[in-house]
Amino acid sequence: MIDVYAPANLFPAGTDGVLGKELTMAVLRAEGVTSPGPFHLNNTAAFIHRMDPHAVHTAATDSARTVRVQVITPPAALTREGQRRLVKEVTEIVTEGGWGLAGTAFGREEFAALAAKAAAARAK
Repeated sequence: MIDVYAPANLFPAGTDGVLGKELTMAVLRAEGVTSPGPFHLNNTAAFIHRMDPHAVHTAATDSARTVRVQVITPPAALTREGQRRLVKEVTEIVTEGGWGLAGTAFGREEFAALAAKAAAARAK
């Protein structure tokens, strides 16, 4: 299942179907599905939630142009490499139209590296 939450005015009108299809294909590729058939295509749903632009906030703005994409897959459907690939592709799809930020899949390894870098900077 794919959920996309975005300000209603972020993506062009009439593009929800294309967005859903591109994200579905990205998920299937990340899962290692090389030839999606009806089972895959009929059972991977994409929900595009267009929200009031003032319902999306950051600490800096009352109307953020931020997108949240949540992908739920069966347990063990994605390897770590599949997670990385999916975050990269989803970022590309969304920017051209928990775990990702600016195309990087943040997991234990990445958070540990960030923590080590921050600790080294504080120690200086």
